[in-house]
Amino acid sequence: MSVALRAAIAHDGPAILPREPLKHGSRGADELLGDPAVLEAGRVPDEVAPAVAVVIETSGSSGVPKRVALSGDALLASAAASEGVLGGPGQWLLALPTHYIAGVQVLVRSIAASTTPLALPPGHFSAAQFAERAAELTEPLRFTSLVPAQLARLVEAAREDVGIQRAVARFDAILVGGQALPESLAARAADLGFRIVRTYGSSETAGGCVYDGRPIGRTRARVVNGELELTGPSLAEGYLGDEALTVDRFVVDEEGRWYRTNDGGTVTDGLVEVTGRLDNVIISGGVKVSLDRVERIVQSLPGFEQAVVVARPSEAWGQVAVVVVVRAASASAAAGAGAEGGRSAVGAAVGAEGVGSADAAASDALERVRRAVVEAAGRAAAPSAIVAVDRIPRLSSGKPDRLTLAAQTTP
Repeated sequence: MSVALRAAIAHDGPAILPREPLKHGSRGADELLGDPAVLEAGRVPDEVAPAVAVVIETSGSSGVPKRVALSGDALLASAAASEGVLGGPGQWLLALPTHYIAGVQVLVRSIAASTTPLALPPGHFSAAQFAERAAELTEPLRFTSLVPAQLARLVEAAREDVGIQRAVARFDAILVGGQALPESLAARAADLGFRIVRTYGSSETAGGCVYDGRPIGRTRARVVNGELELTGPSLAEGYLGDEALTVDRFVVDEEGRWYRTNDGGTVTDGLVEVTGRLDNVIISGGVKVSLDRVERIVQSLPGFEQAVVVARPSEAWGQVAVVVVVRAASASAAAGAGAEGGRSAVGAAVGAEGVGSADAAASDALERVRRAVVEAAGRAAAPSAIVAVDRIPRLSSGKPDRLTLAAQTTP
């Protein structure tokens, strides 16, 4: 894919469409990535504008399919902004599928830096393999991009293996994005010497454009009617084949062209704070409750770092929050390939059969969660239950599939 991507950015070849595999084990035409989550770099429809270099397919949080059209200039502007913040060009370790915008950007940054990226071998994300591949990086500056579940796997492994800890600590920056990074996980990573950079962005902004709360490069942020909006040279051209959605999400005024993120947030003295999806709000007992806020509170508790919070209908309250955890105590899987990783003693307790200590542990866990949420967000936000599942279903973007989870957890 690297060759096709370079040609597309330079307008020397057709735009490319990195795709998710149709079945486990599918391989792409370009073996360089060694990533089973990449099917192919295929041609996009003929009606694509000449400026478009890459199209990213994403379902978003709503599950409605979208195809985000990005120009080569937008991709390179994003890479340049990232390089400016990170201290210069470096070598990248690719740990994410290239049908994610974050995976594509690892390759774009490598092209811009004239360095050769390394990639993890096919299969589930492995902390040991990550450390082994990291040791092969040769450039003075070393970077990688992860999602929180992958970072959790590295933190867990590094606490048991000093070799893994040292390998991960060699990175000059570890970009973490795709979803909110729990404070407790960030703190544990910092204690191990990991240099974490929280990123915020989307396919529509060619990846992360806000690092640790600060817009990078020429990106600017504002809030209009409670919604966070972003502008800058890394904005997408729009949505392929959906002019109505393009007009709705990309607005133009006297200050420029802005992308409406559908996220709530604030911008104070240039510092961006994201409060959660505007469409991820329920009414419980007549009170508005942000499920994203509840999820952040829950994830701050030990043992709940990878929990997901969804809505459940309630005859008494209209809707209530429900906490979803992984059942298996030693569930291991690939964060990048769409499965859940890490250990969940809470999940084991909730998912256990029978009575006695397991029931008591589950009851204690729910009470602990409810107390924390009530204290931080009010009584209406308190989750009504903790539900254990075998795995967290995910969208093609790697984010939790909340619609499917909500259906699975509704009695």
